[in-house]
Amino acid sequence: MLRRSHYVAAGAVLALLVVLFSLPEAALARLKSAVNSLFLPLFGLTAASQTVRERASAGLTPRSALLAERDQLRAQNRQLRLQAMQGEEALRENERFRSLLGWQKQSPWKLQPARVIARDPASWWLTVKIDRGARDGLRPSLPVLTAEGLIGKTGSVGPAIAEVILIGDPKCWVAVRVGETGELGMLSDLSADVLDHRLVNLTHLPRHSVLKAGQTVFTSGLGGVFPPGIPVGHIVDSRSVGYGLYTEARVRLAADTSRAQEVMVWYP
Repeated sequence: MLRRSHYVAAGAVLALLVVLFSLPEAALARLKSAVNSLFLPLFGLTAASQTVRERASAGLTPRSALLAERDQLRAQNRQLRLQAMQGEEALRENERFRSLLGWQKQSPWKLQPARVIARDPASWWLTVKIDRGARDGLRPSLPVLTAEGLIGKTGSVGPAIAEVILIGDPKCWVAVRVGETGELGMLSDLSADVLDHRLVNLTHLPRHSVLKAGQTVFTSGLGGVFPPGIPVGHIVDSRSVGYGLYTEARVRLAADTSRAQEVMVWYP
């Protein structure tokens, strides 16, 4: 039975071949075109797959190259972050100097910008060194201030470096006036409160002084060193001393001397 089926299939194929060879040329060409159109999508899919494989192989990057590129990008990122921080610090420094130069419009005195370059650990809250000296026109007992207010006066002056005696040092007394009341006094030394280095004692106040926390304190111009009107700080509290003979107060300085980086020396 199986052998008979083979004979039938062979006969069918032979008959198909006879028919195909007996077809005219035009009919045979149309038949070939129809058969090709049936298999063309399969051929196209195969070619497209081969193209995708070739492109994928060409686009793959070795792992070592990727790691090297990653390390290079990280280094560039660190460099850019450092440059950004340097730029931000330059902007802050520029703003500080602009604020300091605002004093120039308020007085005919000249301002000499300077940088704080050193502090003595033995007198951390009392003195600093700046990078200006006699060759820049500085001399002893000139007012020194920041954008926030007065911080002290020049002490010893060398050719290129000067000492600044800060408010709170017993060698830097400042004659001041309370803005709201007009009362006069002298800033003397640092307060005994060690938790705040910006607290200084205000002495020589009248016996019946009525002071309140928050009142502003300015230079009075009566001491012969500091011109009038420079902000110094504000009243923290006051008390009667010497059995009621006079009044003392504590003043919190407007300028934080521990953070001062740029200062101005004020001279006629």
